[in-house]
Amino acid sequence: MNTKHLMIVGASLLSLGMHQAQGKESKTSRPNILFIMSDDHAYQAISSYDNSLIKTPNIDRIAQKGVLFEHAFVTNSICAPSRAVLLTGKLSHKNGHINNRSTFDGSQQTFPKLLQKAGYQTAIVGKWHLKSDPTGFDYWNVLPGQGSYYNPDFIEMGEKKRIEGYSTTLTTDFALQWLDEDRDQSKPFCLLLHHKAPHRNWKPEEKYLNLYDDKDFPLPENFFDEYENRGKAAKEQEMSIAKDMKWGHDMKLMKTPEGGDSKFEWELKRFNDKQLKAWHSAYGPKNEKFLKEYKNMTPEEVAKWKYQRYIKDYLRCIKSVDDNVGRVLDYLEEKGLADNTIIVYTSDQGFYLGEHGWFDKRFMYEQSHRTPLLMRVPGQKGGKKIDELVMNLDFASTFLDYAGVDIPADIQGESLKPLLSGKHADWRDAVYYHYYEYPAVHQVKRHYGIRTERYKLIHFYHDVDEWELYDLKKDPMEMNNIYDEQPELAEKLKKQLEELQEKYDDHTHTDRAYLKR
Repeated sequence: MNTKHLMIVGASLLSLGMHQAQGKESKTSRPNILFIMSDDHAYQAISSYDNSLIKTPNIDRIAQKGVLFEHAFVTNSICAPSRAVLLTGKLSHKNGHINNRSTFDGSQQTFPKLLQKAGYQTAIVGKWHLKSDPTGFDYWNVLPGQGSYYNPDFIEMGEKKRIEGYSTTLTTDFALQWLDEDRDQSKPFCLLLHHKAPHRNWKPEEKYLNLYDDKDFPLPENFFDEYENRGKAAKEQEMSIAKDMKWGHDMKLMKTPEGGDSKFEWELKRFNDKQLKAWHSAYGPKNEKFLKEYKNMTPEEVAKWKYQRYIKDYLRCIKSVDDNVGRVLDYLEEKGLADNTIIVYTSDQGFYLGEHGWFDKRFMYEQSHRTPLLMRVPGQKGGKKIDELVMNLDFASTFLDYAGVDIPADIQGESLKPLLSGKHADWRDAVYYHYYEYPAVHQVKRHYGIRTERYKLIHFYHDVDEWELYDLKKDPMEMNNIYDEQPELAEKLKKQLEELQEKYDDHTHTDRAYLKR
């Protein structure tokens, strides 16, 4: 065969190879990335962490074939700032998104942009909650604002549409559609799949409206916490299940116990007839029973009823999340993608499930500071647990590291790859936290702090100047502030806290511009 014939054959083979690559998965060493994040999913409500409330068999599959992080934390326990930290790998004061009132600066560096530049196909589906349009994504289809559970609006690449169905299922439908049909399958992908659930106000899917009706969940041991030996912040918050939950919005009553308008009816206006019938069939009898009994109930009994309504609706929403995580995991396995895909399940922060009598998040106390994190990486042995202190600040570095992309020097997080590879020698001994959104909804005062393996030191500031110190080994529920009892320990932790503030260049607690925001 002469040179001319060889060139023709070579060109034909190259053309055939390019054609096949467009129809099949690219055989690349770079892993795909599937990042599943729910909103307000407490670690206490994942059975890999604690099986006393709920079984989550599909989420658990990630830990069974991967790892479970025992000590994963957020840097600012509130929805939008947490998402900005995820995208940028920078603390709130560095990415500019310190509270939910802010608008995310989409022109700044994010890990999806860096992956996109390196040849990844990138997409985000579901909850966005950053006000500006997503950037750095080849495809985006997001809920506006908080989004709706039933028949939600989605904004697909700038076009707003109302889609009939249930938000958790629809978000998964769009993700699977993109994975299966719409992406360039010759490139590795990075998909952020963000569920609205189980965010307030916990509207369960039709098939789960009566789940747990035959069960009463035990109250957390400190449900009736009176906040002794703690400062104004714990006492003056407005996130009490007993006092601050609304009869309509949270408790799903059509009328208040006193017979007034609960203002819940307008929330059902986007339901179709079938959904509305199912809803009233499930909640009508339960609500009528409560309203008949209410006048003879003590305040303590009312608080217990509110807790049961809350926790059951919350867990019902999680059942749908778990179902749909299973759908995505099944798809990856069926298509042969699971072995080359990093799979993450986490939440944008933790959540209170009645601990201290609370719902919501915001505080640096454990249940909202700590977040679930389950992760599976290619070639990893399953069933492991990692005890080191990690943060949502670390996601950007981790994904760039696994993708073989240089980590920019201004990214503040650390790659988790060494921990996932079994190299645990040189790692941080403390995590840093800073919450800014006050005065605002729930009235949780501004604070910053440090958590080590055993201790937690918190400083509440702005309109107060109060310190709290907890020994998490002796007092895991954070009921006994030992700041005045342990001055030497407090000073040691203050020094360590100041070192972290220098490391992360955070001086916003004394910056007049930030104090006014």
